[in-house]
Amino acid sequence: MSSSDASSHRFNTRITMILSVLGIAIGTGNIWRFPRIVAQNSGDDGGGSFLIAWICFLFLWSIPLIVSEYAMGKFGRKGVVGAFNKTAGASFNWMGGFVVVVTTAIMFYYSVVVGWCFHYLIVAVTGQPVTDPESAKMLWESFQSGFNPALIHIFVMALGCWIVIKGIKSIEKANTFLIPALLVIVLIALVRAVTLPNALEGISFLFTPDWSLLKDPKIWLEALTQNAWDTGAGWGLVLTYAAYMRTSDSVITSAVQTGIGNNIVSILAAIIIFSTVFGSLSGQMESAEIVSIMQDSGPASTGLTFIWMPVLFQSMPFGGILATLFFLGLSFAAFSSLLSMIEMSSRVLIDHGISRKKATLFVSGLSIIFGIPSATNLTFFVNQDFVWGLGLIISGAFVAFAVSSFGAKKLLDEVRPEEDEPGLFYKYWPFMIRFVVPAQAILLLGWWLYRTVFEFAGDEWLNPLNPFSLATCLVQWAIAFAVLLYYNKKLYPAKV
Repeated sequence: MSSSDASSHRFNTRITMILSVLGIAIGTGNIWRFPRIVAQNSGDDGGGSFLIAWICFLFLWSIPLIVSEYAMGKFGRKGVVGAFNKTAGASFNWMGGFVVVVTTAIMFYYSVVVGWCFHYLIVAVTGQPVTDPESAKMLWESFQSGFNPALIHIFVMALGCWIVIKGIKSIEKANTFLIPALLVIVLIALVRAVTLPNALEGISFLFTPDWSLLKDPKIWLEALTQNAWDTGAGWGLVLTYAAYMRTSDSVITSAVQTGIGNNIVSILAAIIIFSTVFGSLSGQMESAEIVSIMQDSGPASTGLTFIWMPVLFQSMPFGGILATLFFLGLSFAAFSSLLSMIEMSSRVLIDHGISRKKATLFVSGLSIIFGIPSATNLTFFVNQDFVWGLGLIISGAFVAFAVSSFGAKKLLDEVRPEEDEPGLFYKYWPFMIRFVVPAQAILLLGWWLYRTVFEFAGDEWLNPLNPFSLATCLVQWAIAFAVLLYYNKKLYPAKV
């Protein structure tokens, strides 16, 4: 397809559009990462304080940025770089390019995580015996020691490439199946988990606030980070799908539905995990010991999901069925997010007049090649997750800058359907996107960089080969910025 891809194709209905965007947002961040982060930020009494901060940032960070991405995509009808060109101006094509680089770099290793999900789905279906943490750890290490992670990474990228080549209609059809199926699976798993003995202890712990924790800045900053991961705000993925919005679709309504719908899935996933862990272990351990297990994330943050969950499922009646449903849902969530990443990167090339097939094959081939190091080396994997996860904060700030440069109210007026009555959010969103979101980005990025010097890397914070150093972030970002600034004009040709 030519660069008219977005202008000649639309989602069939608003429901299928919302399902596709939920396919972006609902991923391993909800089911894999969220329960662990809640546990890590829980007090002696429970994790409710973190949830309060997390919900606050849904409205202070995520929804304002999701509105921005919907508006930029619907207004520009182009990919990320084209949208920045049309809002911030040609001088800032490099900002849109950086958003693309960050999310594409994440795609390189995210496809590896999708492969892990598929592998453990196969483990659950075949009923491989996992009777204790030691056997589960051996299963994980055996899988990681061979070339299987790379092979399954290649498989999921090839499958994703095949779907995206067929265009937005194919993505729409895939998500119309994947997301409802995921929600059904989550609900079935939820019913089973909450009926376990002592499951209510886990639910009670999850929602009970430890009010003293709200005085700790770390809780608020962790909550902001997690909500950004949950919703995909600032990734450029919503912006890419928004290029296919119908004229009659409301960006504010769609953003609110996307953000709230996504966070509901996170809460349900947390209830499932906490119910399962407490339901299986509370007869053997005290709450503090159980939470300690949940906080032990293992290599590359995999412990709870890929080491402990199979053990817990084995210990309960009908655990095999629940394990299959859990990893099936996790695989669906991860794969639907991967589709959006492939589409976003391909869309930038399509805007240059490259056919959809060639663009998607190029992006997928690149991801297969650059994903191999993460698939075969967990140290490299966690470095890329650290560097480009931080880069997402910069991406969010760039999106806010583009909207503010164009004029937030002006942009919203350009894309607001006539029948869409301005509400309270319409009134306050320009202030939030101009001042509140950038302030949060500066605070959060500064805090993370501070921790790289004083907590993560220690004396090696100037060593670019240390996976958690300040230098490794600055060097990789500097390379990206240098290339993007040099090719700024070519990133989005004037003739497009």
